[in-house]
Amino acid sequence: MDFSTFMQQMVNGVSLGSMYALIAIGYTMVYGVLRLINFAHGDIMMVGAFIAYLAHANGVPFTLSVIIAIIGAALVGILTDKIAYKPLRDAPKISLLITAIGVSFFLENLFNVLFGGVPRAFSAPDYLTGTIHIGNVIMPIMVFVVPTVTLLLLAIILWILYKTKYGMAIRALAFDIPTVKLMGINADFIITIVFALGSSLAAVGGVFYAISYPSIDPLMGIIVGLKAFAAAVLGGIGSVAGAVVGGFILGFTEIVVVAFMPDLGGYKDAFAFVFLILVLLFKPTGIMGQDLDRSRF
Repeated sequence: MDFSTFMQQMVNGVSLGSMYALIAIGYTMVYGVLRLINFAHGDIMMVGAFIAYLAHANGVPFTLSVIIAIIGAALVGILTDKIAYKPLRDAPKISLLITAIGVSFFLENLFNVLFGGVPRAFSAPDYLTGTIHIGNVIMPIMVFVVPTVTLLLLAIILWILYKTKYGMAIRALAFDIPTVKLMGINADFIITIVFALGSSLAAVGGVFYAISYPSIDPLMGIIVGLKAFAAAVLGGIGSVAGAVVGGFILGFTEIVVVAFMPDLGGYKDAFAFVFLILVLLFKPTGIMGQDLDRSRF
């Protein structure tokens, strides 16, 4: 493999890892507050991609379509919490987990009934689908757009968590919900904010994924969601920065397997999870894992 090809694969790894990171942040935020693995999160990513597709197909400018998708996915996340999770707030965690799986199946089958299971081509403007020539390396514009937007959104999330009163409330809620309620904070409203933020990031990740692999279908969120969950665990679930690190690592792992061992390209998904298992064997809390009795996010 020459240097140009190597650099191209590395940039591709950063782009793929960025998409996983965007979705993983939503996993880790919900888990940090509610100790809930929201397995419907990958399907909310799918919902965001479909909303952007439908809006753009009906003549809405692409940028506005993405904004509509972010708002729509946030509303779906909020409704999911209000309808499925809020009534079970005091129930055993296994009940919430089963409910999350049920919500995932519901969204997948709902969109399968409404739009069919045949993949649909996802069109995007030329300024996002073009290529850039750097020496002998030809790179899609998206491999620069995705990491840039990911880091910008990460900075915004960290600013919200550490520089705003709502972020302070989120971090307090992650420690002790009953005590926070006694202090006069509307816990349900803060949890709504968490679901809205996480679902919005999932929508952005879904749009990026649909542009990079230009098709969408109702089951597109299953594997991507599982990988994002793996990224959150790998980086240290409960840590926003850890989710981003885990996403980048999984993205690089997939690209490296395909680039250096093309015969094993069909097993790239398995390699990502094998790598996760190996890391957790030696550091069960993940790379940036924290003592969740003392720290959140």
